[in-house]
Amino acid sequence: MITCVVHYVIDPAKTADFERFAREWMRLVNAHGGVHHGYFLPAEGASDRAEALFSFDSLAAYEQYRQRFGVDPEFMAADRIREESGCVLRWDRTFMRPLLPDLGS
Repeated sequence: MITCVVHYVIDPAKTADFERFAREWMRLVNAHGGVHHGYFLPAEGASDRAEALFSFDSLAAYEQYRQRFGVDPEFMAADRIREESGCVLRWDRTFMRPLLPDLGS
């Protein structure tokens, strides 16, 4: 399993736009072979940070999903939310592998 962690710097005045963008990507990841673990947004205080985590069975499975970028109309529409609203100021992603607790012990 590979988990993609996306770190966002968002415009706090455009949180509603970011939430609309996030809901579309959660739907798309889940519809195209991944498991979206959610977006994590500021809860209190002034903050411009948000995070997203989603997993695929392998990096190859993630790459299959990524092939839809720039060609699939649904993916392009979801990206337009970000582009047109300006809700995301910067982002970067990191690939990680989970080390989960052994609950059987």
